[in-house]
Amino acid sequence: MEEIVKHINDTNASFRTPNAGDAKNTDLFLDNEQYDLFKDEGEQITVRYNKENLSKAILFIASILPRKYDNSGMHKSITYSSEFVYDQLAFLDYFFKESGVSVDKKTQKWNVRKNVPKKNGEIDNRFYFNGLLDDVEYVNVKKERVSSKFTIRNYLAGGYSDLHIKRANDGIFDVWVTNVQQPYFDDKEELEIEDKSSHNNLPLQTIFYGAPGTGKSHKVKEVTETLPKSDVFRTTFHPDSDYSTFVGCYKPKMVKAPIRDGSGHEITSACEDEKKRIAYEYEPQAFLKAYVRAYETNDPVFLVIEEINRGNCAQIFGDMFQLLDRNENGESDYAIKPETAIQEFLNEKLEDCDIADETIKSGEEMRLPANLHIWATMNTSDQSLFPIDSAFKRRWDWKYMPIDTRKESWGIKVNGTEYSWSSFLEKINEEIGSITNSEDKKLGFYFCKAENGIISAEKFVSKVLFYIYNDVFKDYGFESSKNKDLFKDGDNKLAFGTFYSDNGNIREEKVDLFLKNLGVEDAKRNNMISNDEEDEDGNSSTTESSSRNYDKFSINGSGRYAKNNLAAECVKKYIELNSDITVEEVLHNWSDFKNLVPHFMESKDEFDARTDNSKRSHEIPCNGSVLYVAHNGYGSNGKAQILMDSVNQKGWGLTIERHNA
Repeated sequence: MEEIVKHINDTNASFRTPNAGDAKNTDLFLDNEQYDLFKDEGEQITVRYNKENLSKAILFIASILPRKYDNSGMHKSITYSSEFVYDQLAFLDYFFKESGVSVDKKTQKWNVRKNVPKKNGEIDNRFYFNGLLDDVEYVNVKKERVSSKFTIRNYLAGGYSDLHIKRANDGIFDVWVTNVQQPYFDDKEELEIEDKSSHNNLPLQTIFYGAPGTGKSHKVKEVTETLPKSDVFRTTFHPDSDYSTFVGCYKPKMVKAPIRDGSGHEITSACEDEKKRIAYEYEPQAFLKAYVRAYETNDPVFLVIEEINRGNCAQIFGDMFQLLDRNENGESDYAIKPETAIQEFLNEKLEDCDIADETIKSGEEMRLPANLHIWATMNTSDQSLFPIDSAFKRRWDWKYMPIDTRKESWGIKVNGTEYSWSSFLEKINEEIGSITNSEDKKLGFYFCKAENGIISAEKFVSKVLFYIYNDVFKDYGFESSKNKDLFKDGDNKLAFGTFYSDNGNIREEKVDLFLKNLGVEDAKRNNMISNDEEDEDGNSSTTESSSRNYDKFSINGSGRYAKNNLAAECVKKYIELNSDITVEEVLHNWSDFKNLVPHFMESKDEFDARTDNSKRSHEIPCNGSVLYVAHNGYGSNGKAQILMDSVNQKGWGLTIERHNA
């Protein structure tokens, strides 16, 4: 095989179909079977272009405009104009010059990439070329001298172009472009190259906020745990956080240095300890590490900030604050010029990165790339030392995490009785809401972690009751509780200290009294399943124990959801992937499922209008409103399997997998 022909889909083209999404890719991907032509060439090949061929290629592209143009960080729509044609041909005139003399052919070096080790230890078995960019200065139609980048991708139109590569007798590979009249897509490289994961549709800067225990960190983890560890960077803000702990600073470090005598000669007999000296080196922190990694890869990179409101955000972000303004392409609207230490650090770290903008590559300027996501969590119950100002707030998307008291069937084991955790949350949150008129102090389901579904009395007192006494009722007054018997022990006050004996052991009878005062139901009663009610796995009281099934399902590789929770979790993920979607649009798009189970999906009006007693539905927030997804009906009848198969065929960016119990 001395010649290959590669049909060009949108993945490899700078000029893509008008409705194509943004692409940062600057490499050229070929089919793996085409590697045979280059496998003995080493790490580089020399390619040769023909000026007449590329001139015809760009004129063909001009004839099919408008097209979406994507090249590294540049994403825009190109329409036909005489200026476009002039500038493109002028660019080629300047590119096809050697020492100022016009030539018909021009060579370039391409790097051959196959079976490349990734930083996470995996092997990338794709076959592609990189190093395709060359700097060119030319005079445009306005008689301005401008700089631009040459790449063969700029002469390829997605669906139309065929790229020919042929080994010539002199060992150089001739490269030329032809075009078909009727575009088509063979989807070969799209299956491997295009990032079709849900990460592309996720917001770039989001703060997840809500009451403690609502699953804010868990929500972030569901996304980030599917990524390589090298693409996720974490930090936690606290009152002592500052620019140096978030971005970077010089730090002392012990290094070996030669010991010299008075005349400057090295003393070779000096011991190793004598050679150690303190030197200062620039130490990057989470922000800079994530920034560099985002330019090293086209994959999504996440910077996760826990407890963002516990630090002084203005002080911590400093001049990086300006980078948070993103344009429609996801990149920073405005670049900043970092301090010298950061410039030098970035110049070294980005040297080998394929970055078209030299000011970014050299570190002279900084601009967040479109694949860098910054997600944060904020506990609304915290007494923040540093309130977040409105200028900072408006640069983020805000995602409220509502309280769901019935995630799982957990119990609180106290004094021989197992109380329902869900019942406790419902009762105590009603009390908290009545005195605070807010949800900020309420408890989310994961406020306290259970072990094998049980919360011990000791953990309940030390974590839950300590919070209730010291962070809620201490501020609002114990006498203000709606339930006047809540803090009573006969004629005495049920003070926090009464939960402990003199030797520090838990007095479970007092904890038991508190739960009874609150009216918490025992777990057996609370979890009792009626004839028409199912547990989260779709098993009812009439299901034979031998027939019960406890298989779980994951969505996009994350989570282990029971059958009766699967539909609701799918809809939640769907709304996350389509952040601007309305309730009406969700109801319309999911209408194919309306007969899967009774009341599969309802608007708030539809849900409220129902008068039957089977309102077992999940409430799901959607852009300031809510909708309801049925909880029952997915059990042993195979409905969960039907739901999985149907969703997987929709092309919504949702992939459900079943995991046997």
